[in-house]
Amino acid sequence: MFRKNIAIDLGTANTLVWVAGAGLIANEPTVVAISSEDNKVVAVGEDAKKMLGRTPESLIASRPMREGVIADYQVTEAMLRYFIGKVVGRFQFIKPNVMICVPAGCTQVERRAALDATLSAGAAHAYLIDEPLAAAIGAGIPVSAPSGHMIVDIGGGATEAAVLSLGGVVGHKSARVAGNKIDEAIQNYLKKKHNLIVGDQTAEDIKIKIGSATPLAKEEKLEISGRDLVFGLPRSLTMVSTDITEAIRPTLLTIIGTVKAVLEDTPPELAADIIDKGIVMSGGSSLLRNFDKLMTEETGVPAHVAEEPLLCVVRGTGLVMENIELWKRSVTTKG
Repeated sequence: MFRKNIAIDLGTANTLVWVAGAGLIANEPTVVAISSEDNKVVAVGEDAKKMLGRTPESLIASRPMREGVIADYQVTEAMLRYFIGKVVGRFQFIKPNVMICVPAGCTQVERRAALDATLSAGAAHAYLIDEPLAAAIGAGIPVSAPSGHMIVDIGGGATEAAVLSLGGVVGHKSARVAGNKIDEAIQNYLKKKHNLIVGDQTAEDIKIKIGSATPLAKEEKLEISGRDLVFGLPRSLTMVSTDITEAIRPTLLTIIGTVKAVLEDTPPELAADIIDKGIVMSGGSSLLRNFDKLMTEETGVPAHVAEEPLLCVVRGTGLVMENIELWKRSVTTKG
């Protein structure tokens, strides 16, 4: 009765925490800063993100999730403990139930790592749910209906495209290409074309401010700063949106290729449903301007971005957590 039910969307870029009955209580970057001398956690989330690329030798700021899965087990566990502690307080007599979402394409070993890390971090029971299913539930798609629905969840580290029907995943494909690879494409473009090296955060800023999947009607400009590759000195440069569209296009087409691969494998009855209802896009990277337009152009299927795409996965995970008996078939559990 008093046990809290927590849903966590452990993303490559951001971690969101949802508590049954209370809603969203945390949305912080998935970054942890650790002291290199005694391996103690110094900062988590927003505070740790400010340290990325700016740490002295005694501190290491890192992202424990890579391409949608756990890359550093101990750091992930420390981060989960921090978020669970935030919900239950320091003196936890009754351990909470925690549900984590994982990419549908992740291996059994990666699933076990997620369950074990959750239990070690202080959960009484750990549950796992596939990300596309959680995203679809959170986007308000009636996944239990006997008709086909398509969801494309584009996060920071991985893209998940799935066709759902009757409360389960019929077909899916994962690509470890998403927001971070779009940032990398911008960094590589600046390096090759302008001999300028910029950090991850600058690349992300460029993407958010002037990035677009298709050329904009009115070109936009942004002044950026970085390090000159030839002279090694700081330098500023004005970027235009057309250049960014050109730089990120190959990466976006890789993501769309994943969607096409799922559509090719979809049974004809479900494919007819998807043409009627369209593709629903969720995840932070689906917020890139005109990405839905490019998706529609390339696949020939109408695509639209879900409401509050960043929250779809965590909201869906929270809803499943609140109605665990109904969704027992769709989750893995341990504890």
